[in-house]
Amino acid sequence: MLSAQLQTYLAEMKISATELQQKQLIGFVEMLAKWNKAYNLTSVRDPEQMLIRHIMDSLTVSPYLEGQRFIDVGTGPGLPGIPLAIMNPDKQFVLLDSLGKRIRFQKQVQFELKINNITPVESRVEAYQPDNKFDGVLSRAFASIQDMLSWCHHLPTEKGIYYALKGQLNEQELQQMPAGFSLVETIVLHVPKLDEQRHLLKIAKQ
Repeated sequence: MLSAQLQTYLAEMKISATELQQKQLIGFVEMLAKWNKAYNLTSVRDPEQMLIRHIMDSLTVSPYLEGQRFIDVGTGPGLPGIPLAIMNPDKQFVLLDSLGKRIRFQKQVQFELKINNITPVESRVEAYQPDNKFDGVLSRAFASIQDMLSWCHHLPTEKGIYYALKGQLNEQELQQMPAGFSLVETIVLHVPKLDEQRHLLKIAKQ
């Protein structure tokens, strides 16, 4: 059932996925549904809704990623980082979250589904000091743009991009962007079966 739905949604989004990638995406949904009962990792309970609201919602960003090294800040159970890692095996993703139960779940996903290009890290974002900076800083449903930029300012390379996944756009929030940053592009995203607004904001240091 989930496999057929996934194939339909991928075709609708014009995303091609190998058999292994499809198995890993479904495996991730199944693990999330199973662990969710005990650990309350997401408010979405139904696997079919997880497929739409978590997997496809994350994958809409995939075509816009530029570079090799990414960090997913406040990743929760690994969103959007794990679906993006599955679909971009040539890119590396650090998954950052401050809650141990979420990191334990990510490590189990990494082990069971053999996803070799993710690194789960348990830390608050302001305390995390990476040796190498990132080409892209991803955040989904994470604080305001102001908070994202002030807390994550030390993470990207000089030319690195912030990718903020948003629902409805808040003009006031956009106008209050801190000095030294500029909005490069606003992309309207379309998620199959989701009748809600989705946007990707690409922000760069000036």
